[in-house]
Amino acid sequence: MSDVTQYLSQLIILLPPLLVALTLHELAHGYVAWRLGDPTAQQAGRLTLNPIKHLDPLGTLTLIVTQMIGWAKPVPVNPRFFRQPEQGMLLVAIAGPLSNLLLAAISIVLIHLTPFLVSVTPQNMFYTLEPLSKMLFISLKINIVLCIFNMIPVPPLDGSRILVCLLPNTLAIKYMKLEKFGFIVILALVFSGALRHIFKPVFQFVLQLLPY
Repeated sequence: MSDVTQYLSQLIILLPPLLVALTLHELAHGYVAWRLGDPTAQQAGRLTLNPIKHLDPLGTLTLIVTQMIGWAKPVPVNPRFFRQPEQGMLLVAIAGPLSNLLLAAISIVLIHLTPFLVSVTPQNMFYTLEPLSKMLFISLKINIVLCIFNMIPVPPLDGSRILVCLLPNTLAIKYMKLEKFGFIVILALVFSGALRHIFKPVFQFVLQLLPY
């Protein structure tokens, strides 16, 4: 198999779990905001399972290249619609990483079901189980990493939104002014390799929490 063919085959296996992870992450933000009374995401067409509506070109490309870090287009949220704006924003921010943690748990359940599927699958259907098994392992990795990554308190990641809700107003306002530098900081962390030192221990800790 040539390098190009091998890369394309890896890309085909990577894309489905990647698209599901990014799409459900943003959908979770928008859905929770909508349930709390904010119609902004719905009006923007973001309460959808269509991945094209959610993908950020740079974030998707970064995830494909690194197979570790990426992000989607942030869902628009207007906290003025919430009865309790700070609590509402906190719930909206947490919803995205929690969706990835849930997908990781589902991936583990399906991984455990794979031996059973092998035992009941006709011989000529084995070729479909191998890529499916690989997708599930990639889904597990991507969703745990996305959960951890988005909890980093660098604007505009979800961790920064959570932190803002916990800070006094004066500090929160000053902190969010750093958002214009956020993507520069994120890319520097990604491509310098600094995030690997954060991810390794946290990744192992999260895996211990899941029934793997």
